[in-house]
Amino acid sequence: MAQLSFYSAEANRPQTGDLAGLLCCQGQLAEFARTAARLSLSLADRWRVRALRLALAERRVDATHTVTEEGVHGLRTAFRADLLPLAEEWTKEGEKFAPTGLTLDGGALRLWVLAAGDWLGTSYFLGLDPEAPDTYDTVRGALGNAGLPATLQGTGLRISGRRRLGRLAELVGRPPSGDAEEHWPAVSGMRRSA
Repeated sequence: MAQLSFYSAEANRPQTGDLAGLLCCQGQLAEFARTAARLSLSLADRWRVRALRLALAERRVDATHTVTEEGVHGLRTAFRADLLPLAEEWTKEGEKFAPTGLTLDGGALRLWVLAAGDWLGTSYFLGLDPEAPDTYDTVRGALGNAGLPATLQGTGLRISGRRRLGRLAELVGRPPSGDAEEHWPAVSGMRRSA
Protein backbone atom coordinates (compact mmCIF):
# COMPACT_ATOMS: atom_id res chain seq x y z
CA MET A 1 0.00 0.00 0.00
CA ALA A 2 1.32 3.44 -0.96
CA GLN A 3 1.97 5.96 1.79
CA LEU A 4 -0.47 8.88 1.87
CA SER A 5 0.83 12.39 1.34
CA PHE A 6 0.62 14.62 4.40
CA TYR A 7 -1.44 17.02 2.27
CA SER A 8 -3.83 14.47 0.73
CA ALA A 9 -7.58 14.65 1.20
CA GLU A 10 -7.60 11.21 2.83
CA ALA A 11 -4.90 12.11 5.38
CA ASN A 12 -6.69 15.22 6.69
CA ARG A 13 -10.07 15.88 8.24
CA PRO A 14 -12.57 17.69 6.00
CA GLN A 15 -12.90 21.37 6.96
CA THR A 16 -14.87 24.41 5.83
CA GLY A 17 -11.71 25.99 4.40
CA ASP A 18 -11.70 23.24 1.75
CA LEU A 19 -14.51 25.17 0.05
CA ALA A 20 -11.79 27.38 -1.44
CA GLY A 21 -11.48 24.61 -4.04
CA LEU A 22 -15.00 25.43 -5.22
CA LEU A 23 -14.07 29.10 -5.51
CA CYS A 24 -11.13 28.20 -7.76
CA CYS A 25 -13.77 27.14 -10.28
CA GLN A 26 -17.36 28.30 -10.75
CA GLY A 27 -18.34 28.64 -7.07
CA GLN A 28 -19.80 31.99 -6.02
CA LEU A 29 -20.21 33.53 -2.57
CA ALA A 30 -22.85 36.11 -1.70
CA GLU A 31 -22.80 38.06 1.56
CA PHE A 32 -25.83 39.06 3.60
CA ALA A 33 -25.52 42.21 5.74
CA ARG A 34 -21.86 41.38 6.48
CA THR A 35 -23.08 38.73 8.93
CA ALA A 36 -23.30 35.61 6.75
CA ALA A 37 -22.50 34.25 3.30
CA ARG A 38 -23.99 31.70 0.93
CA LEU A 39 -22.15 29.48 -1.56
CA SER A 40 -23.71 28.54 -4.89
CA LEU A 41 -22.39 26.80 -7.97
CA SER A 42 -23.68 25.27 -11.16
CA LEU A 43 -22.60 21.74 -12.06
CA ALA A 44 -22.36 19.95 -15.39
CA ASP A 45 -23.35 16.46 -14.20
CA ARG A 46 -25.84 14.95 -11.75
CA TRP A 47 -23.13 12.74 -10.20
CA ARG A 48 -21.27 15.93 -9.28
CA VAL A 49 -24.35 17.24 -7.45
CA ARG A 50 -24.62 14.05 -5.38
CA ALA A 51 -20.90 13.79 -4.68
CA LEU A 52 -20.53 17.44 -3.69
CA ARG A 53 -23.57 17.35 -1.43
CA LEU A 54 -21.96 14.46 0.45
CA ALA A 55 -18.56 16.18 0.51
CA LEU A 56 -20.13 19.36 1.87
CA ALA A 57 -22.06 17.35 4.48
CA GLU A 58 -18.70 15.89 5.64
CA ARG A 59 -17.72 19.51 6.29
CA ARG A 60 -20.99 20.13 8.15
CA VAL A 61 -22.30 22.34 5.35
CA ASP A 62 -25.79 21.50 4.08
CA ALA A 63 -26.50 22.27 0.44
CA THR A 64 -29.71 22.22 -1.55
CA HIS A 65 -29.90 20.81 -5.07
CA THR A 66 -31.02 23.57 -7.44
CA VAL A 67 -32.23 23.51 -11.05
CA THR A 68 -32.47 26.69 -13.11
CA GLU A 69 -35.25 27.38 -15.62
CA GLU A 70 -32.75 26.36 -18.31
CA GLY A 71 -32.32 22.96 -16.61
CA VAL A 72 -28.83 23.61 -15.19
CA HIS A 73 -28.21 21.68 -11.96
CA GLY A 74 -26.30 23.09 -9.04
CA LEU A 75 -25.97 23.44 -5.30
CA ARG A 76 -26.66 26.29 -2.90
CA THR A 77 -26.09 26.58 0.82
CA ALA A 78 -28.08 28.65 3.26
CA PHE A 79 -26.57 31.91 4.48
CA ARG A 80 -24.08 30.87 7.17
CA ALA A 81 -21.86 32.88 9.50
CA ASP A 82 -19.00 30.36 9.13
CA LEU A 83 -18.78 31.09 5.38
CA LEU A 84 -18.32 34.84 5.94
CA PRO A 85 -14.50 34.68 6.42
CA LEU A 86 -14.19 32.79 3.13
CA ALA A 87 -16.40 35.35 1.39
CA GLU A 88 -14.34 38.23 2.76
CA GLU A 89 -11.11 36.53 1.71
CA TRP A 90 -12.39 35.89 -1.85
CA THR A 91 -14.09 39.25 -2.46
CA LYS A 92 -12.54 42.61 -3.32
CA GLU A 93 -14.70 45.64 -4.10
CA GLY A 94 -17.71 43.39 -4.63
CA GLU A 95 -15.94 41.13 -7.17
CA LYS A 96 -14.58 37.60 -6.87
CA PHE A 97 -10.87 37.80 -6.14
CA ALA A 98 -8.40 34.97 -5.44
CA PRO A 99 -6.55 35.84 -2.25
CA THR A 100 -2.80 36.40 -2.23
CA GLY A 101 -1.13 33.51 -0.47
CA LEU A 102 -3.79 31.02 -1.55
CA THR A 103 -2.75 27.47 -0.70
CA LEU A 104 -4.39 24.32 -2.01
CA ASP A 105 -4.22 21.01 -0.18
CA GLY A 106 -5.91 17.69 -0.89
CA GLY A 107 -9.29 18.70 0.58
CA ALA A 108 -9.61 21.85 -1.54
CA LEU A 109 -8.33 20.04 -4.63
CA ARG A 110 -10.80 17.20 -4.10
CA LEU A 111 -13.73 19.63 -4.07
CA TRP A 112 -12.36 21.36 -7.17
CA VAL A 113 -12.09 18.02 -8.99
CA LEU A 114 -15.63 17.11 -7.91
CA ALA A 115 -16.99 20.41 -9.26
CA ALA A 116 -14.97 20.97 -12.41
CA GLY A 117 -12.35 18.29 -13.09
CA ASP A 118 -12.23 16.02 -16.14
CA TRP A 119 -9.93 14.47 -18.70
CA LEU A 120 -8.93 16.41 -21.79
CA GLY A 121 -7.14 13.88 -23.96
CA THR A 122 -4.24 12.58 -21.88
CA SER A 123 -4.18 15.69 -19.64
CA TYR A 124 -6.35 16.48 -16.66
CA PHE A 125 -8.37 19.69 -16.90
CA LEU A 126 -9.50 21.75 -13.91
CA GLY A 127 -12.15 24.30 -14.88
CA LEU A 128 -11.84 27.89 -13.72
CA ASP A 129 -14.55 30.52 -13.26
CA PRO A 130 -15.32 31.98 -16.71
CA GLU A 131 -16.82 35.02 -14.94
CA ALA A 132 -13.64 35.75 -12.94
CA PRO A 133 -10.59 35.70 -15.24
CA ASP A 134 -8.67 37.91 -12.80
CA THR A 135 -8.44 34.88 -10.47
CA TYR A 136 -6.61 32.68 -12.99
CA ASP A 137 -3.00 33.70 -12.32
CA THR A 138 -3.32 33.41 -8.53
CA VAL A 139 -5.11 30.06 -8.72
CA ARG A 140 -2.57 28.74 -11.23
CA GLY A 141 0.27 29.87 -8.92
CA ALA A 142 -1.33 28.12 -5.93
CA LEU A 143 -1.69 24.94 -7.99
CA GLY A 144 1.99 25.17 -8.93
CA ASN A 145 2.92 25.64 -5.26
CA ALA A 146 1.03 22.42 -4.52
CA GLY A 147 3.42 20.63 -6.87
CA LEU A 148 1.04 20.72 -9.84
CA PRO A 149 2.32 23.19 -12.43
CA ALA A 150 -0.41 23.66 -15.03
CA THR A 151 -0.93 25.33 -18.37
CA LEU A 152 -3.74 27.84 -18.82
CA GLN A 153 -6.04 26.67 -21.59
CA GLY A 154 -9.14 28.78 -22.17
CA THR A 155 -11.14 28.77 -18.93
CA GLY A 156 -9.20 26.01 -17.22
CA LEU A 157 -5.85 24.63 -16.19
CA ARG A 158 -4.36 21.59 -17.91
CA ILE A 159 -2.15 19.22 -15.90
CA SER A 160 0.02 16.90 -17.95
CA GLY A 161 2.70 14.31 -17.31
CA ARG A 162 2.74 11.06 -15.41
CA ARG A 163 4.39 12.49 -12.29
CA ARG A 164 2.00 15.46 -12.02
CA LEU A 165 -1.07 13.32 -12.69
CA GLY A 166 0.13 10.87 -10.04
CA ARG A 167 0.56 13.71 -7.55
CA LEU A 168 -2.94 15.03 -8.27
CA ALA A 169 -4.45 11.54 -7.89
CA GLU A 170 -2.58 11.10 -4.60
CA LEU A 171 -3.78 14.46 -3.25
CA VAL A 172 -7.47 14.05 -4.11
CA GLY A 173 -7.80 10.39 -3.08
CA ARG A 174 -10.20 7.81 -4.44
CA PRO A 175 -13.27 8.64 -6.54
CA PRO A 176 -16.44 9.01 -4.44
CA SER A 177 -18.53 6.69 -6.65
CA GLY A 178 -18.52 4.58 -9.77
CA ASP A 179 -20.08 7.49 -11.70
CA ALA A 180 -17.00 9.60 -10.96
CA GLU A 181 -14.34 7.08 -12.00
CA GLU A 182 -14.07 8.02 -15.67
CA HIS A 183 -13.74 11.69 -14.69
CA TRP A 184 -11.31 11.15 -11.82
CA PRO A 185 -7.55 11.90 -11.84
CA ALA A 186 -5.22 8.96 -12.31
CA VAL A 187 -1.61 8.48 -13.33
CA SER A 188 -2.76 8.42 -16.95
CA GLY A 189 -5.94 8.85 -18.97
CA MET A 190 -5.72 5.18 -19.95
CA ARG A 191 -7.68 4.27 -16.82
CA ARG A 192 -10.79 5.86 -18.34
CA SER A 193 -11.03 3.39 -21.19
CA ALA A 194 -10.58 0.29 -19.02
